[in-house]
Amino acid sequence: MQVDQTRPVYVIGHKNPDTDSVASAIGYADLKNRLTGGDYRAVRCGHLNDETKFVLSKFGIKPPEYIKDIRIQVMDMDMRKLPGAASDMSLKKAWKAMHDANVVTLCITEGKTLKGLITLGDIVDSYMDTDDSGILAEAHTPYSNIIETLEGTLVAGSEEGTVEGGKVVVAQKGAAGVSLGDIVILPDGTEDARECLEAGASCLISCSGTRPSDGVRNAASEKNVRIIVTKYDAFFVSRLMDQSIPVSYFMKSQDLVTFRLTDYVDDIRPVMAQAHHRYFPVLDEKGEYVGMISRRNFLGAKRKQVILMDHNEKNQAVTGIESASILEIIDHHRLGAVETISPVFFRNQPLGSASTIVYLMYKEAHVEVKPEIAGILCAAILSDTLIYKSPTCTETDIQCGNELAHIAGIRQDEFAREMFKAGSDFERKTGEELLKRDFKKFTIEGQSVGIAQVNAMMKEEIEVAEKKAKEAIDKFMLSEKLDMVFFMVTLIPSESSRIVWAGESADEVLKAGFQTDIPSDGSGLFLRGIVSRKQQFLPAIVEGISVLGSD
Repeated sequence: MQVDQTRPVYVIGHKNPDTDSVASAIGYADLKNRLTGGDYRAVRCGHLNDETKFVLSKFGIKPPEYIKDIRIQVMDMDMRKLPGAASDMSLKKAWKAMHDANVVTLCITEGKTLKGLITLGDIVDSYMDTDDSGILAEAHTPYSNIIETLEGTLVAGSEEGTVEGGKVVVAQKGAAGVSLGDIVILPDGTEDARECLEAGASCLISCSGTRPSDGVRNAASEKNVRIIVTKYDAFFVSRLMDQSIPVSYFMKSQDLVTFRLTDYVDDIRPVMAQAHHRYFPVLDEKGEYVGMISRRNFLGAKRKQVILMDHNEKNQAVTGIESASILEIIDHHRLGAVETISPVFFRNQPLGSASTIVYLMYKEAHVEVKPEIAGILCAAILSDTLIYKSPTCTETDIQCGNELAHIAGIRQDEFAREMFKAGSDFERKTGEELLKRDFKKFTIEGQSVGIAQVNAMMKEEIEVAEKKAKEAIDKFMLSEKLDMVFFMVTLIPSESSRIVWAGESADEVLKAGFQTDIPSDGSGLFLRGIVSRKQQFLPAIVEGISVLGSD
């Protein structure tokens, strides 16, 4: 699939991430960025366990960003990044801005803060319904708006300030009808200008380009009265005056329907369908205005670009994966059921760790691995292969682990003990936290099966984990909507595991899959030589379910 280099590509492991899924994502994102110069971002869709936190801290690597949902968001839409308009912008200027941008809505901002919005309909309504000659004062219309709207020239007084009182009148005979603070339109030159000044006018508008005499201008300046000269006649000036009103007077500022860049398209679609206007303001994570979207922008919404690491099953993938464009899959597990829109690059090798595959790709591309990246990749291999004791471990894993340890400058046995100790502090964890720590969900012959695993270095740790898991496993099974769930507590030094389970048929599945009796006293099942979920435990569960299904 073709990569859109203008947009980020998210490199992401499975839910309930372990050290391998996180390290392989970080390593592969680094490799892709160095090879392509693109924007590949290692992210995670679950919370880090203590082991992984220890590994990242040890090598000074910042934890990947947490993304809980990969569905299309507002940020993925083709947004109209039209600048916000000032609240004192005139209606005429607002209408022109809409016309030039081919939109029917303007967002009114103060700095980057959204204050309101005005639509073309609002402007039309204001023009058709306004018959109050005092509305310019009521709206505190800036004099600069009047000058701009009339395309006029100020020949006396100051452009600063707003209309604070009076009404708009057209001079008929002398100063008849002119009151204190009025804006007076002079249709026939300036012969009535002096009388209007004496009557207390605050602003004179000289029409048809007629320029007042020096005496009139000096008299106006002494009284702090503004005189504006415009090319338009009195009739046209009368029509234009209301167009100088600031948009703040007519804009909507209450109960605004706004969206955030992080909102999901599926969530905002019904909101937009119920609203009457066409454009909606968009705010960033700080609540600042960034642009507008409309219903038509749904057509240009782009799926997020994703690379799946260390998994290929939909029920292990980030929420919303069906809405993403999967570009690549790098894995070392059995093939699952992730569907892709088009053909993708898929690398699946029978190795003990996805991080081994990533390191092989560094070598194939002749790209030198940074020491800190080498450190986390080595840690992931040690973790997934249980210090090379797991049956999933291959000679390739061992060779790659040794090379990475040399680059990172670590002693593998010593480092592994530290790592597993950091991850096996079970006393501080609840049973639910232990079950979620390294948990994967599988669909086997229509059954929803969950398998969790934790590793320990001492027998006492196993007893603590087993006890806490028993107390929480039934509730956990219900919350995760599983038919059965199994919890492996693996003691690395003795290469054995204790199993806790829940589910109506779980004990029968264990009995059939491992050909063993189930303890009648309610204690956990002890399995010697069983340490790998992928290569030993899961195949036995599949076999057990198959046997029961055929009975």
